[in-house]
Amino acid sequence: MGILFLNNLVGKIITLIITIAAITDIILNSNKKERVLFWVVYFISAEVFFRMTSSLVSWEMIKYVSALLFFIGILSESKTPTFPPFFFVYVLLLLISIAFTDVPPDASIRMSIVFNLSGPILLGVAGIYFYGKEYSLKDIYKSMYFSVLPILSMLVYLYVRTPDLKEVVFRGSANFATSGGFGPNQVSTSLGIGFFALGVLIIAKKKFTGLLLLDWLLLVYIFYRALLTFSRGGLITGVFAFGAFLLFYILTIKKPSLFIGKAIIAILFIAITVWLYTVYVTGGMITNRYLGKNASGVQKEDISSGRVDILITQYDNFLKHPFFGIGVGNGKYYRMKSDTHVTAASHNEVGRIVEEHGLIGVISLFMLLFYPLVGIQYKSNLNKGFVLAFYLIWFLTINHSAMRIALPSVFYGLSLIRISHNEDGF
Repeated sequence: MGILFLNNLVGKIITLIITIAAITDIILNSNKKERVLFWVVYFISAEVFFRMTSSLVSWEMIKYVSALLFFIGILSESKTPTFPPFFFVYVLLLLISIAFTDVPPDASIRMSIVFNLSGPILLGVAGIYFYGKEYSLKDIYKSMYFSVLPILSMLVYLYVRTPDLKEVVFRGSANFATSGGFGPNQVSTSLGIGFFALGVLIIAKKKFTGLLLLDWLLLVYIFYRALLTFSRGGLITGVFAFGAFLLFYILTIKKPSLFIGKAIIAILFIAITVWLYTVYVTGGMITNRYLGKNASGVQKEDISSGRVDILITQYDNFLKHPFFGIGVGNGKYYRMKSDTHVTAASHNEVGRIVEEHGLIGVISLFMLLFYPLVGIQYKSNLNKGFVLAFYLIWFLTINHSAMRIALPSVFYGLSLIRISHNEDGF
């Protein structure tokens, strides 16, 4: 697929075929064997790959498809599902600020609302679907397997589309040339999830390719390609999520000291080796990037690439409009009219929801933050590891990439599940 999707028309046809196959599979089989989980995880992992190859019918298509699959899954199940009222209230609260949306005449109010609310609404739908669901370890590991599959296609596509690294000019900013010509932030996010999912499979001794050595080499290459994007958020998210899972996984094994020794040696060896090689091929610029320095090695005043400036203006707008916020999608246009010279759309969902939804957004945010953590102390260590990893993927992603893609919404939903210890097969 990494080769086939070089042709946009072929990519669109294949994407539509996959979508139709997913819907048909779930309906005909009444969502047996957790089909919705596997299909949705596949789609959210493939979304950036589909976008960068212009293979989607619409930009937000994967969010719509994911929501549709959730609804089909709910309607297909034989037993009556449990609907937590919290997520209905959450979605309704978000809709209130639409009344205050006021975009310029040359801008589309529909697109502005969809761009900013499609992700949060999908989160509500995912929460409704996943709340209280119980999955076996086998199902969770299989979902990790399906999430890595589209990352393979992306790796092939990146390899083909990336010029000779000797010809690439590396600076202290995100690099489009090594990201397939697409947004490095989103590419890094996908690769970070690929690193997390494949890392989980390797640690749990669930072979992805069938050969453990090949799995390790694939993990190394994902890590390397994520570094080359020069976008830090996605990789850091994947590493933190993997670390959270690893911490609790260690508590479940019989000889933790032996495992810790082997794991630390392997992980440190890989990390140091890949880092040093990346330093070499980028002429040391990757070090500057992660230290927040420019191409000349001078420390930047703002290592967040302008995100702090946006957060400051969002906080100021919240103070001016504390109750209902400034309205959905208005943040970008408020900054355009101000003297801050910061006109980009928000990369931080926390700041956006506070600015555009006011106190309603603050209440919704606090509810989201604490809801998955209620009762986590009663879960098994492995369950805690997955829940905390999924939670971190959601929270860290929305803080560096907002909710531009479907991935954080679905991973929030996954942080609400229960995991049994039935691990037969894979």
